[in-house]
Amino acid sequence: MSHDDTSASTSTFRYSAVTFDCPDPAELARFYGEVLGLPVVFSTDDFVLLGQEGAAGLGFNRLADYRRPTWPEPSQEKQAHIELGVDDLDAAEARLLALGAVKPDFQPDPGRWRVLLDPAGHPFCISTLV
Repeated sequence: MSHDDTSASTSTFRYSAVTFDCPDPAELARFYGEVLGLPVVFSTDDFVLLGQEGAAGLGFNRLADYRRPTWPEPSQEKQAHIELGVDDLDAAEARLLALGAVKPDFQPDPGRWRVLLDPAGHPFCISTLV
């Protein structure tokens, strides 16, 4: 299948956020919010999203057993994933699967977002929320 094949779907993708796993989303959001001058646009105890209207955001997700990366020493790799905003979750998922993504069995909230794995196994999310 060629990459310019539009018969599968015409769903539009837009880069919307990068999310970092961390032990304390509010604290990491405070740091980056001050560094980048970005306001909080969404917040729960376990997730904070910084951003501005029409621009890509920066998210912070609580991970209970978070381990600080040891970069450049590789014993604990970096922890981040990309989130893509879509208009239609089902159509976007179908197109991404056709392009080589894999859908893991565990989906934390499939009505709001979907977690997929890229061809190299890196997780990323699609959502209509961002």
